[in-house]
Amino acid sequence: MMFRILLKKQMTEIFRAYFYDAKKNKKRSVFSTVLFFGFFIILMVGIVGGMFFYLADSLCKPFAMVNMKWLYFLIMGMIAIALGTFGSVFNTYSGLYLSKDNDLLLSMPIPIRSILTIRLVSVYLMGLMYSAIVMLPAVIVYWIEVEATPLTVVGPVLLILLISLLVLILSCVLGWCVAKISLKLKNKSFITVILSLCFFALYYFVYFKAQDLIQNLLMNAAVYGEKVKGSAYPVYLFGKIGEGDLLAMLLYTAVIAVLCALTFVVLSRSFIKIATSSGSVKKVVYKEKKEKRKTPFMAILQKEFGRFLSSPNYMLNCGLGVIALPIVGVVMLFKGNDILDFMNMIFGSEREGMLIVLVVTALSLLASMNDMVVPSVSLEGKNIWIAQSLPMDLWQMLRAKLSVQLLLTIVPLIVCEICFAIVLPSHGIETILGMIVPIVFAIFLTLFGLFLGLQMPNLSWTNELAPIKQSLSVVISMFGGWVVSIVLSVLYYTTAYPMGVSLYFAVILVAFAIASVVLCIWLKKKGTIIFANLSA
Repeated sequence: MMFRILLKKQMTEIFRAYFYDAKKNKKRSVFSTVLFFGFFIILMVGIVGGMFFYLADSLCKPFAMVNMKWLYFLIMGMIAIALGTFGSVFNTYSGLYLSKDNDLLLSMPIPIRSILTIRLVSVYLMGLMYSAIVMLPAVIVYWIEVEATPLTVVGPVLLILLISLLVLILSCVLGWCVAKISLKLKNKSFITVILSLCFFALYYFVYFKAQDLIQNLLMNAAVYGEKVKGSAYPVYLFGKIGEGDLLAMLLYTAVIAVLCALTFVVLSRSFIKIATSSGSVKKVVYKEKKEKRKTPFMAILQKEFGRFLSSPNYMLNCGLGVIALPIVGVVMLFKGNDILDFMNMIFGSEREGMLIVLVVTALSLLASMNDMVVPSVSLEGKNIWIAQSLPMDLWQMLRAKLSVQLLLTIVPLIVCEICFAIVLPSHGIETILGMIVPIVFAIFLTLFGLFLGLQMPNLSWTNELAPIKQSLSVVISMFGGWVVSIVLSVLYYTTAYPMGVSLYFAVILVAFAIASVVLCIWLKKKGTIIFANLSA
């Protein structure tokens, strides 16, 4: 009974935004819930899953023709494990050890193993979602290409389940390591971010090399297949699960079951110590000194910056543009001519001015990677009453939230634009307008992000990843920014090119400026009222 109640609570927290309207303080209608889930499915299955469906379709038939279907499942399985671990590892540490209700649950007569099991459910579901995005298209393509038998049906399904369990094990091990290290570190937020960025870099390095690796595999499938069979037989058996090999299915089910049990034992023995620890502390001698008086706005701005910099999850999920923009700028200084020549050859040769439009699109896409303002309202959590009761204009509060994203986006964006301007051939007014468009777009996106945050708040979270990573408002803001950025190029390429680049950019600027002014007025009048009446 207790386990069922805890499980229901955990599931409610994970999918709260889909079933509950915090703004109206009531459950969503069936239509609204279906609409929310439909939108999420279209994004994840239709867009991301479509990419892996294309990959699976290009691999399955060649491997099936040479009777090496196991190698097909091995490749797709490895991709699923990598993506699943990459997607859920950031959720594991905070989900297990940093949940706000850990102290409350641990004070109750609830077995530790029950609490830990429930925590692992959310980690498992996250890993299952990411791995299924890869494996479901792979399995569907396989069933289309290969004659269906009971074993060819059971094998791929079992492989998906085993992969999700492997992702769970890897995520828990990595999360446990991060937790143990964090207990002994002072500046653990920045160290976590640095390590995570290294992981990002490694992931994308492998990703960009994957096409060449896959082509090489297709050309030398027989050679690599024999090498795997001879020197890495367990890896070979892993691929055979997808083919429905009974021995492989039984062995891997038993091995993964044992690994899951061992992982659970290790986590259960250290869970209380890590979850209740405050980390390393040291004695500090305070010295009397004069403090400069800050304005209310500057005090709140400092608090918002502190909130952002103190959370690795917040920085990694909502502030990647801060790092990406300068890096892309530096790359352009060294490889810009080659990149621009490639872009012009592929897209820009048929339309005059298309190159500068593509550059504006790229800069806008990079700026869209910053969306820290969207969850800023929800991150107030149950303490939002403190912000609401401060003796200051609530518009100043909202302005501070806006300012964090604007400063962390526009400054790196200008640095990146300067690097692009050095490499780009100068076209006078076209180049100037092209550099202004991403800045105005970033302002619009910031205002729109706060609008979404006020319209779809989640103040009842126990894990900060809920408003940061599992929020529909964040998904809409990020993907919406990408879609609008791409539309800038598509619209010019298809219909708007006769008006010329300069006039096109002028129209875009006016449109974004008007939209920004409208949003700003709404936030100042209606947004402050909504913020004042929010309650957890």
